[in-house]
Amino acid sequence: MNIFKGFPTIFLFICFVLIIADCFMVEADTCKPSGKLRGKKPPPGQCDSNCCEDGKFYTTYKCSPPVSSHTKGKLTINSFAAGGEGGGPSECDNRYHSDDEPVVALSTGWFNNKKRCSKYITIHGNGKSVKARVVDECDSAKGCDSEHGYEPPCPNNIVDASKAVWKALGVPENDWGLMNIYWSDAN
Repeated sequence: MNIFKGFPTIFLFICFVLIIADCFMVEADTCKPSGKLRGKKPPPGQCDSNCCEDGKFYTTYKCSPPVSSHTKGKLTINSFAAGGEGGGPSECDNRYHSDDEPVVALSTGWFNNKKRCSKYITIHGNGKSVKARVVDECDSAKGCDSEHGYEPPCPNNIVDASKAVWKALGVPENDWGLMNIYWSDAN
């Protein structure tokens, strides 16, 4: 009986498993926090909801998880209209956008220094998909100041979407706010 007969096959299988496991660990380590910022209490009337808390530390990111054909993220809701909770005009075109237009803001790493400006992404959620145009950044590196509406920095995995996106995904209005999705760059 030769105990080494199946050794090459077993050895190759173990090497394959270790390589795959290493790839997952590398991907998980590719986006680490870049720092923390200390929250400041907003001036009266300057923040309606999700305001920074005085003295609380908020994690910041200059990166986002790697983009693939199946990038996991969190869908949030925002108004890009004048007077909406989104604040000023969109960073990509210095304009406001109707809540009926399928537009999004992406976390800092995904926004990629405006490289995704005016490009379309496909968002999959609730068993449906929708194309939306990137018009703004959901800042993951800064926050708790007037420029960011005294709100904390965004997490690094946010697709902040208009009402039109939520409607297109068929999500009941009372469930709008936060949903697990996946997205990819549209062709």
